Amino acid sequence: MTGDPETTQNPAQPNNPLHGVKLEAILEYLVEHVGWIEMNRRVRINCFFSNPSIRSSLKFLRKNNWARIEVERMYLDLIASPETPNRDFHGDQNECLFE
Repeated sequence: MTGDPETTQNPAQPNNPLHGVKLEAILEYLVEHVGWIEMNRRVRINCFFSNPSIRSSLKFLRKNNWARIEVERMYLDLIASPETPNRDFHGDQNECLFE
């Protein structure tokens, strides 16, 4: 993913940073910027831990509003301070921690 999901914000709701941002775009942004391991550390849901994928996460988050709210909160925290590194990789960028 090349751009920030927040750049798709609709000017009709300038005070709502989530307006016009699709859940899939939020997940892709989070995976790219913090990774599945950090996402699971912040929001303990199985779809971020066991064989994580965008598809399984979307399915779970659409059925469980409490989890979606937590993921949206994580996204808002990240865009407020984007310095958090992606912790899924260390050393060699091809070596994944949870394989």
